[in-house]
Amino acid sequence: MKVSQRLQLLDKIGRELQARYSYSDIDLFLAAYGVAPPTEPVTNSKWVYSKAALKGVDNKILLQIAIELEIDANTPEMKGITPPDIWADGLQFRLFLSHLAIHKDKAQRLKEALSVYHVAAFVAHQDITPTREWQIEIERALQTMDAMLAIHTKGFSNSVWTQQEVGFALGRGTKIMSLRLEEDPQGFISKHQAILRRGRNAEGVAEEIHTILLNDPMTKNRMAEVRSHHQKLEDDEIPF
Repeated sequence: MKVSQRLQLLDKIGRELQARYSYSDIDLFLAAYGVAPPTEPVTNSKWVYSKAALKGVDNKILLQIAIELEIDANTPEMKGITPPDIWADGLQFRLFLSHLAIHKDKAQRLKEALSVYHVAAFVAHQDITPTREWQIEIERALQTMDAMLAIHTKGFSNSVWTQQEVGFALGRGTKIMSLRLEEDPQGFISKHQAILRRGRNAEGVAEEIHTILLNDPMTKNRMAEVRSHHQKLEDDEIPF
């Protein structure tokens, strides 16, 4: 397990223990795995307290704890798959925008509008480091995305690349949303109601996407995790 993977797992375990237990119950739970309370003084946060206690614990024990707490440790990061640079910090919701190259301007506008909701949209023509191979970076994004938005402009259903991206998402069981701009979704994703523009600008469409992500069973937990991260960061910046 890489250092970044371990830190991410420690964070998830700490937040789950914080949500479930009191300080004394955290001690009892961790003691069952041979983990002693932290020896150093800890701030008034069960999340920080739990991470301090688990700081030196073996990776195998961490994974056992994650399984009992029903934390998904089978994420791409846990498998050693590195996300694109835009998603490296893990603090944003990872949304892959599948789009035609000729309409990258629309994808970029939507990316900007979504950023206020802590949703980091991957736009291939914008977010791939110039020295990296395009196909490899796109595959990394597809393997580590939290959800996909297909932007259905004219010709989307005839593009080999966009259809492969959608097929990849379907194979992974990833949440897929369709934004209808100029043509209807085709194939397997056509059974789901598409997002309609209805004369709105990118900000209006982004608001609806955000609402869907907050409420959909496939994405709401990840969105809650992202919001929790940023709420803590915002709280830490407020002088007491």
